[in-house]
Amino acid sequence: MTTKTDSPAAQAPQATAPFRRRALRRLRALPPWSLLAAGTLTGALAGTAYGALTPPAYSASAYVVAVPTAESDPQAALGFAQAYGRVATQLAVLGDAQVWAGVPARTLRESVRSATSPDAPMIAVTATSIRPDLAADMANAVTGAMTRHATRTKNATHIELRQFSRAIKPTAPSSPSPALTTLVGASASGLLGGLALLARPRHTAADSANPAVVPGPATAADARGQL
Repeated sequence: MTTKTDSPAAQAPQATAPFRRRALRRLRALPPWSLLAAGTLTGALAGTAYGALTPPAYSASAYVVAVPTAESDPQAALGFAQAYGRVATQLAVLGDAQVWAGVPARTLRESVRSATSPDAPMIAVTATSIRPDLAADMANAVTGAMTRHATRTKNATHIELRQFSRAIKPTAPSSPSPALTTLVGASASGLLGGLALLARPRHTAADSANPAVVPGPATAADARGQL
């Protein structure tokens, strides 16, 4: 007579089952606010790590204004300012600006943004970089290229661009500080944890007092009696 024994692979889940049940009981015994606190702490640590590992970014802005010539009018200057604002980040302008900025045109395209006003013929060019001096150089290079391009086409457009304000080297980063990223991470995780606690199923006192009873299997005698 041989005795059948389970393999070590089959015995491992059986051995760890009591530990799993005890761990689940301990987790269920924890108060709801402990899960919320753990989530908030995790989000705060993630925000702190992001703020510490991400290098600070600096932004610098330069401004140019569209000025009509004697053959044009202020309304035309406003329209051309909108047009020049849209082409500020195109290759026709960036190809000239890359020489003065000392960076490739691809870097300028990724780092430079332009904005215009619907009420004034002014264009704002903002450049962002991890180096504050490079941010100012890129913004000034793009506005300089725009001004030179507008000068070459002045006889056809009757509009010229003039430097309104040069970009200066920023003294403080424009990216969020580590303290702010920590606060944002903790707030987001706390909000998600609170929503999870509100959405979890709740056990009422009536459910605990009247648990569901599962009928047992009928015996063979009962089955014969019913037949």
